[in-house]
Amino acid sequence: MEHKINSLKEKFEQELEKIESMAELESVRVAYLGKKGSVTDLLKGMKELSNEERKSFGAKVNELKGIVADRISVKTKELKEKEIEAEINRMPEFDLSMPSNLDRGSYHPITLVQRECERIFKSMGFTVEDYSEVVTDYECFESLNIPKHHPARDMQDTYYLENGQLLKSQTSAAQNAIYKKYRDALINDGVPIKAIFPGRCFRNEATDACHENTFFQMEGVMVDKNISISNLIYFMKTMLSEVFQKDIKVRLRPGFFPFVEPGFELDISCLICGGDGCPSCKHSGWLELCPCGMIHPEVLKAGGIDPDEYTGFAFGLGLTRLVMMKYGIKDIRDLNSGSLKSLSQFTDDE
Repeated sequence: MEHKINSLKEKFEQELEKIESMAELESVRVAYLGKKGSVTDLLKGMKELSNEERKSFGAKVNELKGIVADRISVKTKELKEKEIEAEINRMPEFDLSMPSNLDRGSYHPITLVQRECERIFKSMGFTVEDYSEVVTDYECFESLNIPKHHPARDMQDTYYLENGQLLKSQTSAAQNAIYKKYRDALINDGVPIKAIFPGRCFRNEATDACHENTFFQMEGVMVDKNISISNLIYFMKTMLSEVFQKDIKVRLRPGFFPFVEPGFELDISCLICGGDGCPSCKHSGWLELCPCGMIHPEVLKAGGIDPDEYTGFAFGLGLTRLVMMKYGIKDIRDLNSGSLKSLSQFTDDE
């Protein structure tokens, strides 16, 4: 019986050396370790052995089983490394004699509107900041006056990662870092904090004509002494009139956001239907565009700024919805569809 074990081990090693693909390796694994595999089949002959021989033979079969499993594991790693190396070394095939294709495509409409907003805010003295799409719970919630288990978290169905981090559900997640970055210049040199930070956000939304699970926002903050709601209204009206190149009808209504107090919803008259009502504005004639308000004292404190000495405003501009209004796009899902028919009509003037 021991001869069978040695013979099977030798046969396995020979077959393993010839394997060049994961499919072949899987076939060998099943042939030896499967329910009807060769190693399992060895145990069937144990009924012919004495009790003492069974104990010794069973131990040797288990040893062989472990060797086979380990060798297959090592071989799996080798094959995967070879696949990766082959992919890296694979050169694309192209014909240098072919004429170039001058139809290079166009920028996405969200990119165009984002750049336009950045240009407008830069002209008003704002800096443009970038921020990670993967953030901590503290950045996205706790630093924004939304402690753990607070009901306000139910407003956003968030994608959490296994390491405890999350895909940011709002560009507000960058606020705390912005305050800490510029607070010394504010306090020591009297330079106001004026920053915008555009970015992609993620929420587990049920998609429809005006909701998507992946969308773009642009957060903006301004902090200084004696900042008021009037400053907020001025900057937003200026920005919207520049983007649409005409006077835009807006309205402010009370809104709850834990990181501002008081808080508002800034709506614009739907430019798709002219205020008559359509699926994009839920037949209300108005489209929610900009949650905004005065920065909550607790949020300023978390950023190392004294709320008794400084005030500020914050706004979250919906870039995706702004694009829909500017270009008359009726369904938000068209923007993430990758449809060349829908997107190829946009061109950049640059």
